Amino acid sequence: MTEAIRLTTGDPAPTFTLPTDTGDQLSLSDLRGRKVILYVYPSAMTPGCTKQACDFRDSLASLTAAGYDVVGISPDTPAKLAKFREHDALTFPLVSDQDRSVLTAYGAYGEKKLYGKTVVGVIRSTFVIDEKGAIQQAFYNVKATGHVAKLRKDLGLDN
Repeated sequence: MTEAIRLTTGDPAPTFTLPTDTGDQLSLSDLRGRKVILYVYPSAMTPGCTKQACDFRDSLASLTAAGYDVVGISPDTPAKLAKFREHDALTFPLVSDQDRSVLTAYGAYGEKKLYGKTVVGVIRSTFVIDEKGAIQQAFYNVKATGHVAKLRKDLGLDN
């Protein structure tokens, strides 16, 4: 497998329509006119992914007030995402990319280092998408813990 592509500032955000944790469909185009934080995580209900999701949940009011919508994306089934949402009282949409095509388009699926070994899998990443659907910022290989605080600082939301 070759190295995953990497999106950069100004690139068009790959469009998608995917099933959500509620059984509905969510399209990136539905969010046009709003800023979107699309965060990629490997697997619902695992310790790191739960910490990251809860950090986004706990920061959601201030992110929303600053004009951002938050969407989480993983290869989990919609049913597993629904359990994740209910278990951790998540209040933003979770979308399911079971065939990993959207993750691949964002460069968030491919070769990565895990415990010193090269493996193929989901690359924990976050994308800030502007109101017109372009990548404003792309962060790859982020840490589950502390990432939301760093993102808030990068977005100028914390003094």
